[in-house]
Amino acid sequence: MVRRSGLYGAVAAGGFRRYATYGTATAAGVFTNTAFGFILAYTYIALWDERPGLGGYDQSEALTFMWVSQALLAAGALIGGGFQEEFQERVRTGDIAVDLYRPADLQLWWLAGDLGRAAFQLLGRGVVPLVVGALAFQLALPTAPLRWLLFLVSVFLGLVVSFALRYLLGLAAFWLMDGAGINMMATVVSIFFSGMLLPLTVFPGGFGEFVRVLPWAAMLQVPVDVLLGGGAGGAGAASTAGAMGFQAAWAVVLLGLGRLLQAAATRKVVVQGG
Repeated sequence: MVRRSGLYGAVAAGGFRRYATYGTATAAGVFTNTAFGFILAYTYIALWDERPGLGGYDQSEALTFMWVSQALLAAGALIGGGFQEEFQERVRTGDIAVDLYRPADLQLWWLAGDLGRAAFQLLGRGVVPLVVGALAFQLALPTAPLRWLLFLVSVFLGLVVSFALRYLLGLAAFWLMDGAGINMMATVVSIFFSGMLLPLTVFPGGFGEFVRVLPWAAMLQVPVDVLLGGGAGGAGAASTAGAMGFQAAWAVVLLGLGRLLQAAATRKVVVQGG
């Protein structure tokens, strides 16, 4: 058990170092996130000037939501940039057979590597845009260390949910062979249903309630609400616990689905002689 934990820890560290080598790409990403953040910030200001309290947030909370979203964008691979494209390519070329021969669990191997990638993106591309946003605008960032700790736990759960969804996309390549189409569709869904453009609480009625129970909400909407105090307007400890339970439940369900699909895909490889 200890040896396996060390193995996956090494894989995660390798994922971190791998993305840390792309300094120019990271700098470009920081600039892009920051510039796009300013565009969205002034859009949010105009919108909340017209509709104060929209979605249950005041203007400072809405701006906080937007800037934290920019900080989590790359880490959660909300618009691509995760492991799934590489995974799909390994399926297409047959290199996935090497992964299956490793004395390690396939799902945990890729999860560890993706968490290492996400950790670097959170530090490398997330901190600077958030700091710039905090300096340029009045944000509702908490001062209590416990709130930040809960936020980091929620971010971790959101990253696991993100991985689990993208792992299903990767496994789909065993049947589709080319993942470009499904990746594009998944990106559009992620942008719309994660809260990346607007908080999901803005959506009205039954549709708003529906999108808030989908797994994409666990990737972005929930972590930001945890940072703000458990929900739109700061709903407190009970709401925070419920929100994190929601994330954990989706993580278990999606990882379990990944296990089932992985077993089916492995049988397919054996049948094909891979």
